[in-house]
This record gives sequence, structure tokens and C-alpha cells, in this order.
Amino acid sequence: MYAIVEINGQQFKAEAGKKLYVHHIQNAENGTTVEFDKVLLVDKDGTVTVGAPVIDGAKVVCQVVSSLVKGDKVLIFHKKKRKGHRKLNGHRQQFTELTITEVVA
Repeated sequence: MYAIVEINGQQFKAEAGKKLYVHHIQNAENGTTVEFDKVLLVDKDGTVTVGAPVIDGAKVVCQVVSSLVKGDKVLIFHKKKRKGHRKLNGHRQQFTELTITEVVA
């Protein structure tokens, strides 16, 4: 059984026992339980239910493993030819690590 759930504007495939890295959730603390009720699709043993836009009564229950995980560094390099202008910026995205405990549908 799996579900497609929307978390912070992104869609994820959620199965029990799977780990997810989602955009940073502000009020999440390590070890707490978080529920997401924007379930867009549920597949129960081949029976697919599609919401319009969401499925009523369906939710995904997750446990916060780590509230702040930093992603890989992305380097942004700007250069203007023949001007001697060069600029290098770096960015590391902040994520929250979740473990899916159950999918309720």
C-alpha cells in the first residue's frame, strides 16, 4: 500500500517504513509524530483511489528522525566576459528527515 502525499508544496510517494527528506519543517522536533492529510492518491493492493483534489479521511503518519539535515552544497558561479567580473556563491538546502510509520486510508 502506498500513497501520494503533498508536503510543503512537493509530492512524495509514501510507503510504511520509507525515509523521506522534505523541505525544512519549522516546528518539528526530533522524535515527534507529524501527520499529513493532503493525500492525493492511495493504492491498496491494486485498487487505486484518486482524490478530487484530496481524499477525505486519509492521512500519512510520520516520525521526525532529524529536524535539520543539510543537503549537498550547490555552487553558483557568475561571470561577465571581458569585464573581469567573477562571483561565486554557495547554498546548502535545509531538510527534515522523516520516517513513515503508517498510511491511513
